[in-house]
Amino acid sequence: MWAMRHPLDTLDWPIATDRLLVRRAVPDDAEATWVYRQLPEAWEWVGGATTTFDDYREHFLREDRLANLLVIELDGRVIGDLTLQVQDAWAQQEVADQAKGVQGELGWTLDPSYGGKGYATEAVRALIDVAFGKLGLRRLHAQCFYDNEASWRLMERVGMRREQHTVKDSLHRTKGWLDGLAYALLAEEWTAPN
Repeated sequence: MWAMRHPLDTLDWPIATDRLLVRRAVPDDAEATWVYRQLPEAWEWVGGATTTFDDYREHFLREDRLANLLVIELDGRVIGDLTLQVQDAWAQQEVADQAKGVQGELGWTLDPSYGGKGYATEAVRALIDVAFGKLGLRRLHAQCFYDNEASWRLMERVGMRREQHTVKDSLHRTKGWLDGLAYALLAEEWTAPN
């Protein structure tokens, strides 16, 4: 049986922006990403916080994780990571084949010491451009805790629209139940960066 090819495998990597390089993650990136994901400012918001490098590496190296993972480099140094998980849209049974692989979920983590310089915005814009351009997706979405202001402000900076504000539906590992936010962007709404 043939293994299904991941949509990110069909692209030419890396992708260069004005200041950054965005490329597919490789197993050797585990240590560099572990370093900033353990910093309190990043650890606070990552979806899964492991406590040992061995546990982190095991999670990092899972095939389904690496398939969706990209890293952000600045002058050869890994300063963050991005995810793009291509998904099927919900559809009625009769048209379900037209909804396969047409949307994506975005995610990101940036080394806090590189925050406030526009790097995350630049990298996410490049990924959106790839998703709508080369991959031909029709819709992108992302979610975060309401308390993670840096994340939802990034979504707004790249042109995503707030579609949902839920009340105490998201369980945080130390803060308990928090409000959640969901943002989205359609291909026809996207204006590619110059």
